Amino acid sequence: MRRPWLALFGLVALVELVGVALDSTPTQWLAKPLLAPLLLAYLWTARRRLDGVAVGLVFATAGDVALLLSGQAAFLAGMGCFLVTQVAFLTAFLRRRRPPVPAVVGYLLAWAGANALLWGALGPLRLPVLGYSLALSLMAAAATGVSRRAAAGGALFLVSDLLIGVGAAGSEFPGRHLVVMTTYAAALLLITTGWAAATETRPARPPSPTEAAQPVP
Repeated sequence: MRRPWLALFGLVALVELVGVALDSTPTQWLAKPLLAPLLLAYLWTARRRLDGVAVGLVFATAGDVALLLSGQAAFLAGMGCFLVTQVAFLTAFLRRRRPPVPAVVGYLLAWAGANALLWGALGPLRLPVLGYSLALSLMAAAATGVSRRAAAGGALFLVSDLLIGVGAAGSEFPGRHLVVMTTYAAALLLITTGWAAATETRPARPPSPTEAAQPVP
């Protein structure tokens, strides 16, 4: 029951990437708002209950829609939605297991270094980016305590949003938008499937005939 959702996600992600490559706004409006909901459907079939990762995917959907709009207000609204996403992911991950201290230190150093490099060019976005990127970095660090797959997703999420920050700072390079969307889609996929695998409740193994024949003391 789960695989069709992942297949649909892959198809929609491909359509979104084509839309980004061709700079087709209608194609992006068609595909991007479906990415997180398809993974939410996958997660529901795996866990059948609402958790922090599911809440994060709901707000990621809202953030994706906001970021399809133009203007600073839409950018800040999208950042606010994704801030809730990062906090929801972070809370879920920390409830499962504490991350290794070196991962936390490494991500905090990366956060400080990236903000120091972009600080002068961000203008009025400095403080919002500072707060959001801290939550994002802590989420990526916490993901290392879940599984390798979730950790890879957290790292890719950080790369994707770092490239968005580079654009907000006024820097541009060919293919930036395509790399942003590729890493973002991969991040959502890895975080969701990694979380589902790490928290899956497996049914108890039935006793073998030999075990069943053993007398009860």
